[in-house]
Amino acid sequence: MSARSVCSGTRPRRSDSRRDISLPPSRPATLIRTPLAPRSIARCTDCFIARRNADFDFLPEGGGEPHGYDEFMASVDVLVIGRHTYEKVLTFDTWPYANKRVVVLSSGPLKQARFSGARVEHLSGAPAEISKRLSGSGSQHAYIDGGMTVQGFLRAGLIQRIIITRVPVLIGDGIPLFGTLPADVSLRHVLTTAYASGLVKSEYEVLI
Repeated sequence: MSARSVCSGTRPRRSDSRRDISLPPSRPATLIRTPLAPRSIARCTDCFIARRNADFDFLPEGGGEPHGYDEFMASVDVLVIGRHTYEKVLTFDTWPYANKRVVVLSSGPLKQARFSGARVEHLSGAPAEISKRLSGSGSQHAYIDGGMTVQGFLRAGLIQRIIITRVPVLIGDGIPLFGTLPADVSLRHVLTTAYASGLVKSEYEVLI
C-alpha cells in the first residue's frame, strides 16, 4: 500500500510574534503530495519560503486568517522535514506539530527536542528509500517540508500534489522552494482561492 506525499504552502505556526515555521495561512504555501510524503509550505509572492537567515518575519502576525492549514494537518499522519527546518523549529517557544509523528532526514546526529509530547524520528537515505520505509510503517499521507527536502522528493518523482500559498509581499532574496530541476515538471491546476488579507492559495496535481 503506498502512502501519499504532499507539499503544501503552510508551515508550522510560529509561537511568538517573531517566528513562524508552520507556514500558517499567512505564508505562501506549496503543497506537494506524493505517494508518501505530503508537505506544506508558504512562500512570499516572489517565491521564497524564507529569508537567507531562515527567518519568516514577512509572514502575517499569528498566521493570518484561516486558510485550511488545520484541516490539512489533520489529514497528515507523518511529517518529513530536513535538519535545517527541524533546528529552526527547535527555536520556537512551543512545538508546532502537537503529537504528530515527525521524521527528520539527516546524515548526522540531531539535537533532542525539548518539547513535551514531541514525536521525533531520525532517518537518512534517498527519497525513494524514505518513502518506502514510511509506507511500510503504515503511513498513508506524508507532509514534506523544507526547501532541500521538497526538492529531493520532487526530483525523485514522488510528489503528487502541490499547494502553494502566496503571501502578498516581495522580499527580494531568500531560500527558494523548488530550486533547479533536471527537467520541466508539468502541473494541472486544480483550484485557486483568494483571501481577504491578500493570501492566494493554489493547488496543482503533478503530472508524471
